Formats: sequence, C-alpha cells, structure tokens
Amino acid sequence: MSELYPLLLKPFFSPRPWGARDLSPIYTEFPGSDGEPIGESWVTGDQCVVANGPLAGKTLDQLAKQYGRALVGGTAPQADRYPLLMKFLFPTDTLSVQVHPDDEGAQKLGQPVGKTECWYVLDAKPGAKIGLGLKPGTTREQLKKAIAEKTAEHLLNWIDVKAGEMYYVDAGTVHAIAGGSILVETQQNSDTTFRLYDYGRPRELHVEQGLGATKETTRAGKVLGAKPPTLVASPFFLVEKFSLSKGKTFPLQAADSAQALVATVGVGVIETPGSTPVPFTHGEAVVIPSNVQNALVRPQWDVEFIRSTVPSGEVPIPPTSLAGSVDAVLK
Repeated sequence: MSELYPLLLKPFFSPRPWGARDLSPIYTEFPGSDGEPIGESWVTGDQCVVANGPLAGKTLDQLAKQYGRALVGGTAPQADRYPLLMKFLFPTDTLSVQVHPDDEGAQKLGQPVGKTECWYVLDAKPGAKIGLGLKPGTTREQLKKAIAEKTAEHLLNWIDVKAGEMYYVDAGTVHAIAGGSILVETQQNSDTTFRLYDYGRPRELHVEQGLGATKETTRAGKVLGAKPPTLVASPFFLVEKFSLSKGKTFPLQAADSAQALVATVGVGVIETPGSTPVPFTHGEAVVIPSNVQNALVRPQWDVEFIRSTVPSGEVPIPPTSLAGSVDAVLK
C-alpha cells in the first residue's frame, strides 16, 4: 500500500437543539443517539478520524499538516488544511437566522477563509423550507430593528425546497433552514457563524459582528443550468453527483485537487493503484489524495455519491434564482 491512499473517514456527529434523534435513512446507529438531538454529521471535518489502513486513528487535519499538497492538492487555498467541509444536516426545527463572513471579513478576524456554502436537498417533506437572503430592499438597519423586535425571520426569502435541488449560499447571505429536510452541505472549511436571531433559545448572539458581515444583496439562490453530473460550479468548489450501477473510472491526474466522495445511497468500493480497496456506504466519506492518479468506483449493487473538489482557474459564480419564495411565519 502506498503511503497515501483513499482515506475512509468516521463521521463526526454534532448535537444541535434543532436536530433529530432519528437520522434515517442515512444512519441507523450513531454516537449520542440516546442523548441530545443530532443536527449535523461532519464527514470531511478536520476532526474526522481515518478508519482504514496504516493511517487509521489519525485525523484529517493531522494528515493535511503532515502531507500538505500531496493530500490537499495545488488548488486548495492552504497547503496544510483540507479545503472543503462536507456535512449532512438533519433539521427538525428552524435553525437560527445567521450569516457567515467572506474571505476578507474572516481574515480580519484571524481566520484563513470565509464560508461560502451550498446545499443539496437529499430529502424534503412537504412544506420544507429554507430562508435565503434578505427580501429585496431590506437594509441592515431594518434587519437590526427586526432582531430587536424579534421578527427577523419575516425579512428572509422563504423558499419551498424539493429533493434534487441545489442551492448556492455565498458568504454574507443571511439565511436559515426550517425543519423537514435532509441536506448535504459543501462549504469552505470554516466554522465561523454569526448568530443574529434564535427564536428565544438561550444561545449567544453575535448581532454586531453579524450585521458587519451581512450583505444586503447576494448571489444566493437555486442553482440554474448546471449540466449533469455537475450540481454546482463556483470559485470555491465543484460539486457533482453520480449514480452508478456498474464500475466507473475517474481520471484524476489533471485535477490537482483532493477528491471527497460522500455516499448518499447504497454501497461502493473505491480501487486505486497500489492500495487496498475501500468500501464506503451511505453517510460515509472517502477522501482521495491529490497525488492519486486515478480511481475506479464499483457499486455493490448500486451506489449514489456526491463528489467535491476545488476547481482550478477562474470559475464564475453560478447563475441562481430566488423564484418561488413564499411568505412564511415560522414557529
């Protein structure tokens, strides 16, 4: 086995007051399932632990610092940190109204990158919604007043979501997520969140910092015109979806990026030259290091997965739409 090889990562489960105790159909057993509700499963987080091969027991962050560009690739903004954080979100209640800084704002805080993200709707019950961006004409001052008056959610564009849709959420977009969906989030590897409003929950708010990061107009919305297998292409990430019933080879020589494959349905096996085959099932991620030349993915019997990479060259912000927004009062 070569020194670097496809890394099967153990998910990291993060409790949230708006989360779920039943994470099916993605997970049937998980740590903490008898305690607090789980809101997020981080599958390429810095703290995710390798489960296979000689590097088992090490975290993704430790390996990024040890192997640098050989692991993360030349397109990663930092040579010693895995560039993309992928998660499953399990909201059963409404998330806080929040905002993330862009790269410039994050760097003023001593953080390396901001947080632009995207949400793939894996499953959605009837009436599932997301709040995305401020309604046209809304100012920061109006938002500040609404936070004080406990009506901030009324200033968001609330959109009914359906399975199979992809939403782009650029940094600076005020947003929230209502209950009733399962989302696969791909984002810049940052956890900087400014909570503007939280429906009376006893959690810290970051109103002044959040208003400073807020952009009154952004490019957030439902992604339009992406051609399969692409779900979204942006300056920060390329996210693709594959459904396989037979083996497929993915040439990786020209990518200059690590690849994260996250299974959403079924089971697959990843084979690369000189390495032991790596099986992965729904809810698991495999990171293929940048220096791996090609990978063969074999389904057993069918597998669906989402692949994320950091693109090279100039990639524009994707075309989006907020069409279909609805007035909503959330409890």
